[in-house]
Amino acid sequence: MRVLRKFTIAVSLSIWAAMLAGCSLPLLENRTHSVALTTEQAQDTRLGRAIAAQLSAHAGLTGIDPLVDSRAAFAARVNLARAAQRTLDVQYYIWRNDLTGILLLEELHEAADRGVRVRLLLDDNGIPSSLDEILAALDAHPNIEVRLFNPFAIRRPKATGFLPDFSRLNRRMHNKSFTADSAATIIGGRNIGNEYFGATDGVVFADLDVLAVGPAAADVARDFDRYWASASSYPARQILSPAALDRLDALGQRARKLQWDPAAAAYVDAIRETPDVRELLESTLPFEWARTRMISDDPAKVLNRAPPTTLVLSQLREILGDPERELDLVSPYFVPAETGTRYFTQLASSGTRVRVLTNSLEATDVVAVHSGYARRRVELLNAGVELFELRRSPHNSDSNEESTGVLGSSGSSLHAKTFAVDGKRVFVGSLNFDPRSANLNTELGFVIDSPELARRIESIFSTLGPQLAYFVRLDSNGNLYWLEQRGNAVVRHDTEPHSAWTTRLGVWFFSILPIEWLL
Repeated sequence: MRVLRKFTIAVSLSIWAAMLAGCSLPLLENRTHSVALTTEQAQDTRLGRAIAAQLSAHAGLTGIDPLVDSRAAFAARVNLARAAQRTLDVQYYIWRNDLTGILLLEELHEAADRGVRVRLLLDDNGIPSSLDEILAALDAHPNIEVRLFNPFAIRRPKATGFLPDFSRLNRRMHNKSFTADSAATIIGGRNIGNEYFGATDGVVFADLDVLAVGPAAADVARDFDRYWASASSYPARQILSPAALDRLDALGQRARKLQWDPAAAAYVDAIRETPDVRELLESTLPFEWARTRMISDDPAKVLNRAPPTTLVLSQLREILGDPERELDLVSPYFVPAETGTRYFTQLASSGTRVRVLTNSLEATDVVAVHSGYARRRVELLNAGVELFELRRSPHNSDSNEESTGVLGSSGSSLHAKTFAVDGKRVFVGSLNFDPRSANLNTELGFVIDSPELARRIESIFSTLGPQLAYFVRLDSNGNLYWLEQRGNAVVRHDTEPHSAWTTRLGVWFFSILPIEWLL
């Protein structure tokens, strides 16, 4: 028995050692050096020339075009890729191997065939292993370079890598940007996948991006360089196995086949009919011109080496200060934790109106995250914070709206990350108000000085909220209840609306676990 035990231990140690060896990453040597276009080079492109007169008339300001509709947001990316002449710099947390993901990869491929230099930087946790061969094939193209941020050495199954290397792999690049010729960029909350562009019968995310030109777009291009050259950015050829020579041809064939699929018809039409980029090239796009400041985490945050002053929340506090009149916040994953709860309750107690819209339990796609929010609700409400929770299903039979702006449809799950301060300034980006965004992941966004955009955020609470969200309240005994407006009637729920008791049990169970810092 003792010999068998020693043999078992030896085998286990050998397996563990093999896993550790397999999890080691290659040295970052001989990476190619590349940078975004200079201001002068960007101006000498079709996009640069198209916006030159408007930039001159609005010196120092950034042109902002909100992309609320999901299909229009997809089409804007496609059309921006087609408009690029020299460079495309593309950075995402999630990229799906689905209809919209494949169509956009083929757009990058076609741009490279035209001579555009394409740099694609993807967080490795957000891409399925089924994309490895396609990404390797793209990386082999002479005009495309693919890099994987904070990669997994073990490719299948990736989750195995968490066992020996959790502290590193738990930190991710959550940034999202799509930049053409360093002149125009799309940033916001959307990843690349069917659920972000409304191309699925399952959960559809209601989200918000902005198309931007001017100083902030140039800042995004330079920030991409910082991530591209960071110590967490690995050339795909060092991580992925070489692809078959005909793999790019197969990508093109699959994309063309998808374009003829009836499911893609609305997206092919949107590419043709969405006017934003076309109007941009014609110098007729009605931008909102505003002072806009980009905020972005130091990529060294993923290695736990970033100074506190370089983190997004620190930058936000420095730019915004404390709200004086009101704070309207939209966040799909709202986990204020102890520090955030203290901040919001102090604001509300001092007379600042604080309104928060997040997902209800029925609308969320991550029950564990909802538990981190649920445990703080009573304290927030007691201090005067107003809570609204987006409904998932169209319970109101009189409702026939297909789209309601940032909230999407009443069958959506909220994914937009935005807030307005004092009716003057707006944040749009990738930042969730949770410990993961604050401490673990890197984030990117814009602070935009725009009363017009701030009014749009305020209208979510005053106009759209009653249509599509529950109002969360406390009764005289300190118990939670939810109010749902159905036509002219108001329905009261004394438990999380339209949720199963097993789901509520799961929320309770997660709420007692010491995992809030992970959420």
